[in-house]
Amino acid sequence: MRKRKQNSAKLKVIPLGGLDRIGMNMTAFQFGDSIIVVDCGLAFPENDMLGIDFVIPDISFLKENESKIKGFVITHGHEDHIGAVPYVFKELKTTIYSTRLTMALIERKLEEHGMMKTVKRRVIKYGQTITLGDFRVEFIKTNHSIQDAAALAINTPAGTVIHTGDFKVDYTPVYGDAIDLQRFAELGKKGVLALMCDSTNAERPGFTMSEKTVGAAFDRIFTENKRNRLIIATFASNVDRVQQVINMAVKHKRKVCLEGRSMTSVIGAAIELGYIDDSQHTVITLDELDNYPPEKVVLVTTGSQGEAMAALSRMAANIHKKVKIMPGDVVVFSSHPIPGNEKAVSNVVNELYEIGARVVLQDTHVSGHACQEDIKLIYALTAPKYTIPVHGERRHLQAQADLAASLGMSRKNILMLHNGDVLELNDKKAQITGKVPAGGILVDGLGVGDVGQVVIRDRQKLSEEGIMVVVMTLEKATGELIAGPEIVSRGFVYIKEAEALLDEADDVAAEAVDYCLRRGIHDWSKIKNTVKEDLSEFIWKKTKRRPMILPIILEA
Repeated sequence: MRKRKQNSAKLKVIPLGGLDRIGMNMTAFQFGDSIIVVDCGLAFPENDMLGIDFVIPDISFLKENESKIKGFVITHGHEDHIGAVPYVFKELKTTIYSTRLTMALIERKLEEHGMMKTVKRRVIKYGQTITLGDFRVEFIKTNHSIQDAAALAINTPAGTVIHTGDFKVDYTPVYGDAIDLQRFAELGKKGVLALMCDSTNAERPGFTMSEKTVGAAFDRIFTENKRNRLIIATFASNVDRVQQVINMAVKHKRKVCLEGRSMTSVIGAAIELGYIDDSQHTVITLDELDNYPPEKVVLVTTGSQGEAMAALSRMAANIHKKVKIMPGDVVVFSSHPIPGNEKAVSNVVNELYEIGARVVLQDTHVSGHACQEDIKLIYALTAPKYTIPVHGERRHLQAQADLAASLGMSRKNILMLHNGDVLELNDKKAQITGKVPAGGILVDGLGVGDVGQVVIRDRQKLSEEGIMVVVMTLEKATGELIAGPEIVSRGFVYIKEAEALLDEADDVAAEAVDYCLRRGIHDWSKIKNTVKEDLSEFIWKKTKRRPMILPIILEA
């Protein structure tokens, strides 16, 4: 390793999201009274988070230290890095710094929430350095599956930390320049305290293929299907992928129609800013689709992950308002299923085959993340004293750690963190010294944080066992039962076929109320608990099920 100047000042690195799961990326850096935050992302809900739209990081630590925050620095425009911006910036007042396309996508989110006038923003160019309190942050050109991705060189009095963001090494990018490896090497010569490197593909050997390799596969698909309508499903944020579809459409004399809210938003912004070349006016609107014969059209749509309400899923289910899948259509999945989405993708594929479409699943996707050889190159160029694996599930972080060890880094300098850990480090020492609140805040519709684990457990129980509502009326003056109990059930049994069971349940509930009243118990909560316990025991004995039981007492 290269020699470094000794420094006793300590930097704090505090991940608030992005570790132990894919998504929700957010890391705070603190030196003295200065804090900067890298990224502000969301995560999509787990399968057991019923009804939840997405999850954002817990920013309790940032709210407590708001006066110290000098700004948010964003690496690129994917949802797992910018999706939480509208929610976080309703709570915090500071400035966002990012590259041009990333800022355009952030601004579209702010517009939706009516926050354009309240959030300060500043666009930064590659190579530019900004001073934020005790920090100086430089934006470095990288390649990813979305344009304007940046790595960050975070210069502090304790040393320089390089945060790669999400990246790959692409020597032949579809748009713009290749990753600035020279700058990584220059920083390495000066001395790098720590490297925080993308771990998503750390388990995969070899190099990540260039995005341009997908172009040849598209060319073949266009050539082989001259008489068919093409429908290509991909990530809305994969600007280079859409550019290659447009290039092939120009070559094969087709028009390109974009469908899906996020697709039209992201690609619309990219076209406006010049990150996509549509000089041949190849892109048409959905309303213009019927003006062209099917074989002269390519539909580029969201839904490559089988999302229930995405455009492709609605087309496959024949509930899309404007696009109907026809026999002979060729549907290309230009992505790989994210782990956990395989079944949803399979369902959509089966629905497409049922309609008579042909589905292409191979050879039309390359990853936007660095594989092992690309990661090794970054280590060789930067020669960090410490490494802090980021961006991935635990297995991905461990693969990054093992990779660093294989390159000769001491295990004691490989720092495995969990969200909320407070890591203090300088050139002499690195150790976890504390913990701050960290975890997921659930967003359901307009509600942020008002759905917790208790509500989620209730939803799970309702989905698995159903509900029984027991309604009864008590006389206000005497406390006597004057109506009910009457039982209404949903998701438990089919009422017409279980009348005898529900009649018996009525009797059990009535006996429970009578038991309480005979003993002078008029506390409603105690009556409800007695009814709930007796009914629960009865239902379990009869059915071996445990529906949610909700007693309701009315007063007359």
